[in-house]
Amino acid sequence: MNGGLVLVLGGARSGKSRFAEALLEREPEPRAYIATAEKAFGGIPDPEMEARIALHRARRGAGWETFEAPLDLAGLLATLPPERPVLVDCLTLWLTNHLLAENDLDAEVDAFEAALAARPGLTVCVANEVGFGIVPDNALARRFRDAAGLLNQRLARKARRVVLVVAGLPLTLKDETP
Repeated sequence: MNGGLVLVLGGARSGKSRFAEALLEREPEPRAYIATAEKAFGGIPDPEMEARIALHRARRGAGWETFEAPLDLAGLLATLPPERPVLVDCLTLWLTNHLLAENDLDAEVDAFEAALAARPGLTVCVANEVGFGIVPDNALARRFRDAAGLLNQRLARKARRVVLVVAGLPLTLKDETP
């Protein structure tokens, strides 16, 4: 697969991460897996989240190097070789981390987009599609839903390929692969 940005969207447990990992399996090693989840949010241990993280790690196997970037995704991308294949999982968690930290979302997304633009190598980003549900009942949840939708739109415009995964089945929404 050629370089550039690929955006993989889907709901919870839709198969989007597994699909994204498969896109990178033929890419040269070492492939970078950037995890945005926090094992213990606010210092509170979360055994269920730790189990999810362990499952993701075990599924990937050899050929992957894992990095953690719950906040400084742009900074981490800038440190990786620009041709190295990268999987970012998940942008929705990254956005949540910034929202809860009360960071400037526009500035963070701008920095992330600039880091993506500097990479000629393949970068696959996973994000949740959260706009299919009902309107949330509180301001924070509505802000999150709106920010996630806007982030997905911004990246979809720049991506050469956008795939929606539902029930483990990929549906290509955009494909500008040369």
